[in-house]
Amino acid sequence: MELKDIQNLIKFVAKTGVSEVSLEIGDVKITVKTGASEKSKRLTQVSSNIAPPSIAMVEKPVLTPSTEFTSQPPTAGKELDDNSDENLVKSPIIGTFYRKPSPEKPNFVEVGDRVNVGDTLCVIEAMKLFNEIEAETSGTIVKILVDDSTPVEFDQPLFVIDPS
Repeated sequence: MELKDIQNLIKFVAKTGVSEVSLEIGDVKITVKTGASEKSKRLTQVSSNIAPPSIAMVEKPVLTPSTEFTSQPPTAGKELDDNSDENLVKSPIIGTFYRKPSPEKPNFVEVGDRVNVGDTLCVIEAMKLFNEIEAETSGTIVKILVDDSTPVEFDQPLFVIDPS
């Protein structure tokens, strides 16, 4: 099973509104669980015994004992509630979040940095491809919501930008 198949399964489960789907194909078992949120049902957990999506681009599937991804909402409380979705930079894909272009280089941005439309904020690795995530609005980086080298989900908030 390829990453694209897993992503399609996740999208399908999210759209249909079912609470849990389990799929078993040979040695691969995938369970997708959803929970209700205010706006829509969101993915809360994906469990599988294959490698995480960030290393899924290999010739043969890498089987590991039950790897778990859990969506963890940002813990910024009231600070995030005051920011509209327009101030959040969200992940457009599932993958691994990196703050630097390479280990020996500095971070793309830090809290307090001023960014302009089109400035690179981070990269997300998916299927061995590094996708640059650019600022869609100009402003100041208020908060970085994800730790370096951690898995991120589709539509997960990554940064808070203050446009003023």
